[in-house]
Parts: sequence; C-alpha cells; structure tokens
Amino acid sequence: MITDLGQFKEDSPMSGTLRMERMPHIWCPGCGIGSEVNAFAEAVKRSGIDPKKLVVVSGIGCTGRVAGYVDFDSIHTTHGRAIPVATGIKLANPELTVVVFSGEGDLTGIGGNHLIHAARRNMDLVVICNNNFTYGMTGGQVTPTTPSSAIASTTPYGNYEYPFSLPFLADAAGATYVARWTSMHVRNLTQSIEEALARKGFSFIEVISPCTTLYLRRNRLGDGVDMLQNYQENTVLKHGCDTRETAIDFSGKIVIGKFVEKDKPTYLEAVDKCCVKLVGDDYQLYGKTVPEREAEEKAEKERVAARRAAVLAEEAEANE
Repeated sequence: MITDLGQFKEDSPMSGTLRMERMPHIWCPGCGIGSEVNAFAEAVKRSGIDPKKLVVVSGIGCTGRVAGYVDFDSIHTTHGRAIPVATGIKLANPELTVVVFSGEGDLTGIGGNHLIHAARRNMDLVVICNNNFTYGMTGGQVTPTTPSSAIASTTPYGNYEYPFSLPFLADAAGATYVARWTSMHVRNLTQSIEEALARKGFSFIEVISPCTTLYLRRNRLGDGVDMLQNYQENTVLKHGCDTRETAIDFSGKIVIGKFVEKDKPTYLEAVDKCCVKLVGDDYQLYGKTVPEREAEEKAEKERVAARRAAVLAEEAEANE
C-alpha cells in the first residue's frame, strides 16, 4: 500500500492526462464527476489523438472545474459560454479536437441557446454534459432537467416545471451523435467518448450523475453509493431508442445507450462547399485549398490510427 502521496501521483496511470499536482480534487464524496473525468482521460489515451491538439473548454459550476484538472490546453469560461468559446477555438484552428465538458445548468440553462445552434450548425465539437439535476455550486436551484416534483432550493415544495430530455433536445436540434450513460457505466461512457472523439460533427453525451450534497440530500435519496445502486437497478439499455422516449421521471427508469449516430456535413464543410461553388477550386480557407486540407486530414487520421494501435497493443501485452 502506497502511503506517499507524491509517489502515488507519480505512479498513477492518469499522470499523463490529469494534473496530478492539483489532486486531490474538490468534488464532494459520492459525486460522479471524478468517474466521468477518469473515463474521459482513458478515452483520450485510447483514441490515439495528439494531446497537443486537444482543447478542453468548461463553463461555471462543479463540472466547470474539469478544465483545471486535465493536463491539456484548457479554458474555464464564464457561465453558459463554454460552447461559443469552443466554437471560436474550432473555427480559429480546425486542426484541433475541441471538447466541451460542463454541467446541465451551464449548457442547457444559462447556455441553452448556444447548445441548440451549435447542434443545428453541426459544429465539429464533442460536448460532455454532466447532468445532476441541480446547480450544485450556486445553491441547489432548479435546472432545466430537474424532474417534476423534485425538491430544489427554488422549488422547496417540489418542481412544477416541465424538464428537458437532453437527448431529445440535442437530436431535435441536429446533433449527429447522441448518447446517455450514468457515472456508474464508466466502460460504456469511455467507449462513447472515444467514438465521439473519432468522428466529425456535433456529438452530445449526457452523463447522469449524483449530487450528494444538495440534490440527493434534499430529496432524501440516500448517498452516492445508494444512487449507484439505483443506476444499476433502474437503467434500461436501449441503443437506437427514439429520443422522444428518453424522458426522466423522479425516481423512475433511466433509458441509457447510444441513440443517434449519423453523418452529415459539418459547419466548415458546408462553408467549403458554398465557397468553392462561388470562387472555384482556387478557394482557400486558412491559406490552404480544400484538397490540401483533405490531404492533411487523411495523414493525421493515419497517425491517430497508428498511435491508437500502439496503445491497444501495449494494453494487450500488459494483460498477458
């Protein structure tokens, strides 16, 4: 058993993807965000993408602290503005892989307008949304996903608003990859993030997660372990499910799985098509013609595939 904290941080398998000097983290005992971050870090390692070409953007809130713990270029933005900042980064340098990691209050409440329009444009982003049904950092107020009848600081007698189903919202807005897992389903979540990192277009992954300090306590739902047990017993796996059937009721069944996976031109690909039609083959974006950028993308895909194969081979060797 390692008792030296410094040695533990140095030997951790996440030392190359997380900023171990900032550990231990600030999240409450039983909170699911740590498991989500671990799944994200593992997915990045397995994906083969170049960490130097990865940017993580977070907003305000408990999940917003993710940007400070990952060992990649990252930005901790203002409340609700993670997606427009990420959009600006992607447009400024399309070679980057840009991931938004934030909470449902930040992404669908304060920043809901940005979410639907980024999905509508099919902006090439990966959005990971931690959904714990509450504003955990600012006092436990009701959010756009708080189930009907659930207690929050702003609805002390039960929520009387109609909540969003986030998979349905993202699908209806135009997202080309939509999935939902819980913070207990870490292997599925890791695989889903890895898939999203490897594809083009607007990817949205919702992660249902417990807020032990505010949501669970106010609603007398037990602690983090109780909620993990609930996730195990009350989730229903339905890949390809119609997203209209993914609503979450208070203490009801939770539908999980990969619901949407389709291809359509990204925002920049649509820009290319329009401008080539107007200007001709001499059209350049960022000083490069479309064929030049396509050749660079193909070469980068080959490098990513080679790195991923090396990681998987190393894992297989370690498991022998």
